[in-house]
Amino acid sequence: MRSKGTKTIADNRKARHEYFVLETYEAGIELVGTEVKSIRLGAVNLKDSWCSIDKGELFIKGMHISPYEKGNIFNRDPLRVRKLLMHRREINKLFGTIKQEGLTLIPLSIYFKDSRVKLQLGLCKGKKLYDKRADAAKRDAKREIDRSLKSRNH
Repeated sequence: MRSKGTKTIADNRKARHEYFVLETYEAGIELVGTEVKSIRLGAVNLKDSWCSIDKGELFIKGMHISPYEKGNIFNRDPLRVRKLLMHRREINKLFGTIKQEGLTLIPLSIYFKDSRVKLQLGLCKGKKLYDKRADAAKRDAKREIDRSLKSRNH
C-alpha cells in the first residue's frame, strides 16, 4: 500500500532570504533508485541549487543528494545535473517569462507526494541588500510585539 499525502523532505530556507518568490510551480524529478533511498533518509541539500532551461528541457543544477550508504556501484555523482519533469507548455511559458523579465528559477522544497518525489520551484527575483534589511527589521518588530503581548498577558 502506497502512502498518501505529502511529506516535506528538505526546504531551501536561504532562497526565501535571497529572493522574492513571485510564483511557485511543482515539478517531478528524474532519479535513480539509490537517490530515492537517500532522499527518504533526508540526505538532500538544496542550498546552492538553481534551475535552467536547455533545449526546451528543465534541469536542476547544484542539488546535492548524498550517496546511499548501503548502495554499491549504482550510486551516482551527488551533484549531477538532474532532469525535471513538467509539461512542455509550462516549460515554454517559464522560458519566455525568465528571458523577458530577468527572473530565475530556484528550488524551494523537495517532498514526497503520494510516494513520488516532487520539487517546488519558485519563479524568483533577487533581493537587494536594502530589501533584506527591511525584511529583517519587520521580523524584529514582529518579534518585539509578540514578546510584549506575551509579557502583558502573563
